[in-house]
Amino acid sequence: MTKKLTVVQMLPELDDGGVERGTLEVGKYLVDHGHRSIVISAGGRMVEQLLREGSEHIDWQVGKKSLSTILYIKKVRNLLQETKPDVLHLRSRLPAWIGFLAWKKLPENDRPKLVTTVHGRYSVGKYSGVMVRGEKIIAVSEMIRNYILENYEVNPEAIQVIHRGVDTSEYEYGYVPHIDWQDRWFEEFPKTKDTKILTLPGRVTRLKGHKDFIKIMHALIASGQNVHGLIVGGTHSNKKQYEEELKEQVAKLNLQSNITFAGHRNDVKEIMAISTIVCSLSTTPESFGRTTLEALSIGKPVIGYSHGGVQEQLEHMFPDGLIPVGAIDIAREKLITWLAAAPHPPSKHPFSLDNMCNKTVQLYQES
Repeated sequence: MTKKLTVVQMLPELDDGGVERGTLEVGKYLVDHGHRSIVISAGGRMVEQLLREGSEHIDWQVGKKSLSTILYIKKVRNLLQETKPDVLHLRSRLPAWIGFLAWKKLPENDRPKLVTTVHGRYSVGKYSGVMVRGEKIIAVSEMIRNYILENYEVNPEAIQVIHRGVDTSEYEYGYVPHIDWQDRWFEEFPKTKDTKILTLPGRVTRLKGHKDFIKIMHALIASGQNVHGLIVGGTHSNKKQYEEELKEQVAKLNLQSNITFAGHRNDVKEIMAISTIVCSLSTTPESFGRTTLEALSIGKPVIGYSHGGVQEQLEHMFPDGLIPVGAIDIAREKLITWLAAAPHPPSKHPFSLDNMCNKTVQLYQES
């Protein structure tokens, strides 16, 4: 019989993002399989879902950049002594330091297994080094595994690559949004009707390749293509100047009728489903790139720059979508071909949520 586990996960907050979603997904999987899931964070909009799915939440500001945060070391140590978890899983640097130091203060024979996940290419140094001090280290892609080995003295056998996964029952191949949603969308965004939609999902930051997307749209319009570009993603208050730069670029190229800034949306799946093509143009390598996987899972072709986790996904699932970083002309030619007859990614792939969670819990259970 499989041992029932108690797992504590630590991260700064539960508002939004890949780390947060991964925490919820593993928590739900644990509970669904009879285990106990405890999450420590400063809270946020995802706490309600976390609790609804059966995890416990401890509202501690373990990610707050303040001297007072060190007081949580004792609190976390006491919690570990009381709950006696089998696993302490650290997912972000400052909470990881709090958790690691609390864990170190326990007697060796009374410590849970220490697991860390390296979600991105953190700046190299002692502060980030805590993320590779787990007894087991999860890397979210081969790129991240290579980053760890290139920058830290770590036993390669301690690292396990567990790619992020998508719920294939939610992101079902061939998904079509409800007609009511479509009616509301085209009423709100009439310029996207009766045209082929190219979508770039992701927060509005310099890393996501929005300027390249605008250049590609300009090249397609100049080639006579009937296309509309959607930039889907919120803009943080400190990125508003960058958003203005993008809008100035759109105006300079006279593309105001051809590109829409949709802002933050909770219906990205539906938007990708009505799109002809989804783009992934991050100018620096993504550690994984979840929206790429989500788009491919519902059967949408993705054109993406050939680096990082996006390259790994496309090599496995849809290699025709790979183009060199910054290759605007190559993108234009490929997209013209696709707009004439859109290709279809395969319906099966290894990057499922069930695979991700199953491998994570197997790692927890290893002695």
